[in-house]
Amino acid sequence: MAASALHLELVFSRPETTLSVTRGAARLMRDLGYAPLLEVCLPNGRRADVMALGPKGDVVICEVKSGIDDYRVDRKWREYGPFCDAFYFAVAPEFPQGGLPDEPGLIVADGFGGAVVREAPATPLAPARRKALTLAFARLGALRTMRA
Repeated sequence: MAASALHLELVFSRPETTLSVTRGAARLMRDLGYAPLLEVCLPNGRRADVMALGPKGDVVICEVKSGIDDYRVDRKWREYGPFCDAFYFAVAPEFPQGGLPDEPGLIVADGFGGAVVREAPATPLAPARRKALTLAFARLGALRTMRA
């Protein structure tokens, strides 16, 4: 068979893509000096895929999108804003980025790391909410270490 006749189609499953992008986004947060936790329940009942606490107390949330269909059916992403200083979508390199809105930040990630493609606008938290989120974040991190 001639090489020109060989056609490879890359197929990415959603769970594998989600895991890979989540891992890469968390690694990027760590590389940027943040302490990330995965799957963090927020006070409004939503679950942040990656939530990270910065060295100055800033809170970042990354919402992982495994594909364009995942984005289209999930309209709850605006409900994360009141619980972070910066909000990002995290997507795989093959994700069609033109299908995403311009206002959130954008991270492109794979299982090894990621890169910030577009910075998130800063929306500082109110001091009382920051304190409550920071305490809840710290308690969750500590309790997760006790599972092992």
